[in-house]
Amino acid sequence: MSVFRGSRQRRHRRMEEEEYAGDYEEEEGGDQYTAMQGDAAPITVSGGSLFRSEEMALCQLFLQSEAAYGCVSELGELGLVQFRDLNPETNAFQRKFVNEVRRCDEMERKLRFLEKEIKKDEIPMLDTGDSPEAPQPREMIDLEATFEKLEHELREVNQNAEALKRNFLELTELKHILRKTQQFFDEQEGLEQGQVGQHQQLIQDEGGAGGGLQLGFVAGVILRERLPAFEKMLWRACRGNVFLRVAEIEDPLEDPQAGDQVFKSVFVIFFQGEQLKSRVKKICEGFRATLYPCPDQASDRREMAVGVMQRLEDLNTVLGQTNDHRHRVLVAAAKNIKVWFVKVRKIKAIYHTLNYFNLDTSQKCLIAECWIPRLDMEAIQLALRRGTEKSGSTIAPILNEMATTEAPPTFFRTNKFTSAFQALINAYGVATYREANPAVYTIITFPFLFAVMFGDAGHGVIMFAFAFWCILKEKQLMARKSDNEIWNYFFSGRYLIALMGIFSIYTGLIYNDVFSKSMNLFGSAWQVTEPESTIISHKNMMLQPAQRNSTEESDYMGSPYPFGIDPVWQISVNKINFLNSFKMKLSIIIGVIHMTFGVILSLWNNKYFSKSVNIYCEFIPQITFLMCMFGYMSLLMFHKWTAYVAGGFDDIKTTERCAPSILITFINMVLFKTNEPDSPECDPYMYAGQEGIQKFLVIVSVCCVPWMLLAKPLITKNRPKAPGEETEFQEIMILQGIHTIEYVLGTVSHTASYLRLWALSLAHAQLSEVLWQMIMRIGLSSEHWSGGILLWAIFAAWAVLTVGILCLMEGLSAFLHTLRLHWVEFQSKFYEGAGYQFVPFQFKVILNDAALDDKEVLKAVGTTK
Repeated sequence: MSVFRGSRQRRHRRMEEEEYAGDYEEEEGGDQYTAMQGDAAPITVSGGSLFRSEEMALCQLFLQSEAAYGCVSELGELGLVQFRDLNPETNAFQRKFVNEVRRCDEMERKLRFLEKEIKKDEIPMLDTGDSPEAPQPREMIDLEATFEKLEHELREVNQNAEALKRNFLELTELKHILRKTQQFFDEQEGLEQGQVGQHQQLIQDEGGAGGGLQLGFVAGVILRERLPAFEKMLWRACRGNVFLRVAEIEDPLEDPQAGDQVFKSVFVIFFQGEQLKSRVKKICEGFRATLYPCPDQASDRREMAVGVMQRLEDLNTVLGQTNDHRHRVLVAAAKNIKVWFVKVRKIKAIYHTLNYFNLDTSQKCLIAECWIPRLDMEAIQLALRRGTEKSGSTIAPILNEMATTEAPPTFFRTNKFTSAFQALINAYGVATYREANPAVYTIITFPFLFAVMFGDAGHGVIMFAFAFWCILKEKQLMARKSDNEIWNYFFSGRYLIALMGIFSIYTGLIYNDVFSKSMNLFGSAWQVTEPESTIISHKNMMLQPAQRNSTEESDYMGSPYPFGIDPVWQISVNKINFLNSFKMKLSIIIGVIHMTFGVILSLWNNKYFSKSVNIYCEFIPQITFLMCMFGYMSLLMFHKWTAYVAGGFDDIKTTERCAPSILITFINMVLFKTNEPDSPECDPYMYAGQEGIQKFLVIVSVCCVPWMLLAKPLITKNRPKAPGEETEFQEIMILQGIHTIEYVLGTVSHTASYLRLWALSLAHAQLSEVLWQMIMRIGLSSEHWSGGILLWAIFAAWAVLTVGILCLMEGLSAFLHTLRLHWVEFQSKFYEGAGYQFVPFQFKVILNDAALDDKEVLKAVGTTK
């Protein structure tokens, strides 16, 4: 994919060169094109690839003040230039374009206010996905005027609407007070006309209307949840000398400030005397109850109620017109707000980048320093040319390459397929400039090692089906722009998951494991030769692969199962013993191959950087130590598989009983001990001269340790040191000692670490088998007609547990172990990872980051509410 992308870019550059060729020939600006390249030496550019990072150049850029904005805008669209801050000591508020950045911040604030109001009214915002070019500086004034007008108009409408809603609320509450108090007084009149009840007795005892006692009252509304505490406070503060009547307002009322629906109750408090009146009003004020005037006479209350209803009707009309006007303003803004956001953020990004530049003494030229990929030098020069022409400037920008000892940034061109693998490597550490990139090899090794642990063809099909669906629907899924972080992780790794699924299908077929069951595709290579009576009389019998004599037929047919493990092992009693031995040895062999490849990559790095001392003093002893110890152990495994067979090669010494243990042989080799045969008729060693060869290999391995420890420090002791290298001999020795100990001990621990391939593979297979035996087998073993119905429920439970536990949880576990094998066991052999990422000035990235920040802010606001 990177090759195709590079060819498209070269074709695009050739087209642009042809477009501007006439201009360069006709103008005196033909010399300007030379000036743009500067006085640097001719550039030799190698093709970009993932094997090593792109070649970078540190360039100095001279821009005329009038053309700087347009040139930076074009470079932002191109996204291939990383600017350096030439004013690191300058305060952010003392930079040249700080006022323009503040103006952009103010415009962003107004746009966020508009966006909040649009979302509050649930008006859809038009998002075409287009990215308009950055406006010219003179257009900022028009944008500011537009946003100021919209904000002022919307705030004025909101204030008017809030005032109208407040008046509407007050009139609504007053309407309910008049209605409820009229009911209270009607009940009192009924009591005074002779109805017998508890209330009448209470008023008469206290000197009711018949005694000429004059009671005052206040009426108001209060939140329903505050009513119990309000009653207690009235009772205690007034010592029971007030009479409270309460009635609930059935319909919820709208709070004009918060916009929430609240429930309130109407209350009337009867009291005697001014002192109690003052006390009651203070209590009402403390509980934020609203008091309203209520006439004493029924005729006055009816007259006021009629007036209130008329005013409510008028307010409804005005409120409707206000909301319609507000809706029209927001609908008009919703059509352009996304485009406005893009324009403002591009302007802000340009001025923020211009603050990195320096001004020359004449104040007419801006000077910048930037990192540029050498492959894209011509495209950047053409972008600068376009920016100059759009600005109307006649002076061409000058781009000079600078000599520097600073380490350049690391830049890999990735696509949607390779980006997930590169992200795995960058999470460990960004590659040092131009060192070998492990991501290329991770594309194969990562899904393969994962599949060794996860190996089940059925689970691999599920994983691949999910990834394949994501790949087919990727455009629709990307357009949704989901906020779910977990889903985004899965979706961004869809190609990685697809490869993991494919490799899991392959290893599952090798293990002959499909949902813990085996498939007999080619027919088993084993047969039962015992008579039926013998089979019935024995609970367990061993199938003998060796032919017992010349007349008897062997249980093994002679040719192995064509692909993978024979399905007969699925029903055998010693299945785990066989698979344990097989997978354990396979894990060690794979681990040694993987680590050896990592050490070989260190040779490639050292040759590229011309570090011949590292080759002779580190690579050779490292690869020798690894091969003499664990490479030899792997060869012994292959030799044991081929030199010993059931029944032997016409010799008892080559039978399976005489095969020595690899682990015991390796331990004896390290300890210089002699092997002991398993039985008198067997040889202690696998081949002639094995003891002497093993002692020689151990001695060579031991000699490699001082070779790694002393050779490099002694050779480089009197050599001139590069910048950043240690100069003191003691420090060099300590550092080399750490590396030596780390490699020697690490080689042993890393080899043992690859046994996790065997352990997780065994755990996954056993868990899958337990799930089948404890759940699925119950539904399949039922012979009653209801078993068919029961099977539906059991299958659903089995499917959920298979996906949830075996695919997700076990898959995540295998993924993390695979990640560790690459980060620690593989990359530690050659990968330094001490670089820093190339972060170009790119509008696309800036806009995406800003959109994510907006989502986080809105999510936080929603959580707070």
